[in-house]
Amino acid sequence: MTVAALAYETRLASDARDIRASQRLRYRVFVEELGGDGPLIDHENRLEADELDPLYDHLMLIDPTKDPDDLDRVVGAYRLLRSDRAAEVGRFYCDAEYDLAPLRASGRRLLELGRSCVHPDHRGGAAMLMLWNALADYVLAHEIDILFGVASFHGTDIEALRAPLSWLHHHHLAPEALRPRAQAAHFQRMDLVPMAELDRRAAMGQMPNLIKAYLRLGGFVGEGAYVDHPFNTTDVLLLMDTKAMSEKHREFYTRRAEGRG
Repeated sequence: MTVAALAYETRLASDARDIRASQRLRYRVFVEELGGDGPLIDHENRLEADELDPLYDHLMLIDPTKDPDDLDRVVGAYRLLRSDRAAEVGRFYCDAEYDLAPLRASGRRLLELGRSCVHPDHRGGAAMLMLWNALADYVLAHEIDILFGVASFHGTDIEALRAPLSWLHHHHLAPEALRPRAQAAHFQRMDLVPMAELDRRAAMGQMPNLIKAYLRLGGFVGEGAYVDHPFNTTDVLLLMDTKAMSEKHREFYTRRAEGRG
């Protein structure tokens, strides 16, 4: 069976082994592929973990050809935390990087997205679409108003990233009332190139696919980037207001809602 022909399964993690399977995929992508590191990463067992994992819902994309006991069966993953649950535990992951006060003050239902990844062998096909379909179901089920989370550029060389960061700042900055700002201790300004000097094609050519996908669906970014040296990334905060998203995106959610009736 080819990768393109796989009938993927999507579901939320239901036990500790499911979470470990997601952590195995995250190790493959964030550590082995992108060179990240952290205090709770288990190199011996190839698991990328942190202290917040038990608090989140873990959305998984599963390769049905793998043995159910094989940790490598998870080929796509998202980590999800709703604002009602975050209020119980006292924080979002993004609080460490961004001041989320504008989002909290909005009084709207929030969903933090994180640790989004797809195994290299399953990129470029149906995998990401199926993850997004499952995410849409989750958003509808919990009546989410705003989705947000950090997305990463590989590396910490700001000079090399000045074009795409500047493009995001000049063209996709979130409305002020909803605009998180990178924490002062790690704040990296993004307006590094004047708008008139930017080349759209060059800037978008450096933009990670996940960020481009969110922008196509009407996404915005917060103020400033966060340079994460241990994880070897430069992060931006993405957010989408489901009440003000693009017509194309609204139609996508509407079709799925009608299909559920």
